[in-house]
Amino acid sequence: MSLADSLRNNLKDALHKKDETRVSTLRLLVAAIKNKEIEERKKEIGLSDEEILGVIQKEAKKRKDAIFEYEKAGRTDLAKTEQAELAILDGYLPKELSDEEIQRVVKDGMRELEAAGDKSFGALMKVVMPSLKGRASGDRISKIAREALEFH
Repeated sequence: MSLADSLRNNLKDALHKKDETRVSTLRLLVAAIKNKEIEERKKEIGLSDEEILGVIQKEAKKRKDAIFEYEKAGRTDLAKTEQAELAILDGYLPKELSDEEIQRVVKDGMRELEAAGDKSFGALMKVVMPSLKGRASGDRISKIAREALEFH
């Protein structure tokens, strides 16, 4: 079963169970996927599971950013709503790698490129991102790569 089919089935289940938070989150996610299909001109064939995961990651990042902003503004009620939606979205994402696992991949990339210093950052990111895509956020990878280049 594809990820898109799984999402649609989970939406139907949430509708039957009258789980309003899950229903609204999954509806927004399905709409975001449809928008991406239109944007990529893949309405007839649909998105691959990898592309759908990208949409889910983007939606999760939006929720994390909103949580930060709501907490900064003292709106804990809205932050709790976003956290509930984020928990639902996280259920569809693969488990993120630990910092140690990311560091290992970054160090392997540095060895491969013989990278040292900030000038190598772009090349290093081009090497490590394909193997880490979808398994860690770009922000975390970037931070760890910068630290590794500084201490190298």
